[in-house]
Amino acid sequence: MNIFITGGNGQVGFELQRQFAPFGTILAPTRQELDLTNADAVDAYLAKHQPSLILNAAAYTAVDKAESEPQQAKRLNAELPAQLAEYAAKQGIPLVHYSTDYVYPGNGETPWQEDSPTIPLSVYGQTKLEGDQGIIESGASHLIFRTSWVYAARGSNFMKTMLRLGRERDALSIVNDQIGAPTTARLIAQITALSFTVHGSRLSIHIPQGIYHLAPRGETNWHGFASEIFNQARKAGETLAITPEGTAGIPTAEYPTPAKRPLNSRMAVSKLENALGITMPTWQSQLALTLKEHLSN
Repeated sequence: MNIFITGGNGQVGFELQRQFAPFGTILAPTRQELDLTNADAVDAYLAKHQPSLILNAAAYTAVDKAESEPQQAKRLNAELPAQLAEYAAKQGIPLVHYSTDYVYPGNGETPWQEDSPTIPLSVYGQTKLEGDQGIIESGASHLIFRTSWVYAARGSNFMKTMLRLGRERDALSIVNDQIGAPTTARLIAQITALSFTVHGSRLSIHIPQGIYHLAPRGETNWHGFASEIFNQARKAGETLAITPEGTAGIPTAEYPTPAKRPLNSRMAVSKLENALGITMPTWQSQLALTLKEHLSN
């Protein structure tokens, strides 16, 4: 069984390789081996390797840069998923795609449901939504996992940035009015694997296909996330320059960015929990595991 993982060197792609390695041959080409921005190259790769499963973890994730590079964002976030889904539909194989909380309007305080109105605030959010829609319209057997605030023990992410800044500075100002759930790449990969059943030499999706929210239980803001990172790091014996009093919360308005961020990224996860018969862990417990892995490296 050939398992094609796009974005294999990214945070989610790397964890997917670890989770799916027992199921077959992992195809996770680097950018040098496969240019995902080249549709013809992608078609040729699919024709040559004929995967039995596609896990699409590739994306244009530079949220602010997407405002000035909409075509690049559209290729990776909208056109590539649709292209992969078209192939999956023709070959009768499953496709998993990873989407985002940025497809929602970000207002109010109520957690979004999978069928909530989608009104993206940015080019990134709009192109990700177009990717979701392309997959659904393809008719391919699919799972779309919408997730939020992704981080891991490896790669560039908020947790690692905070640890670096916490060692260097004694004071930081961090946004405190964007609410969501930090989600580890490891959890995303684990849940993906739980969604499949082995049938002979094939993997098949064993939950109803469609859109699911994939995030831990609980909610916080970026200031609260940073504070918990510092608290857990201290307990683990890390020496930090930052003090608990040194982390100041500020509104989004005081930290302007080219792309508008959603203030409400809360996502209900009961649909996924009910489908799999599980309870999602808390974001704090996931942080503890990820921080331990990072600090032990």
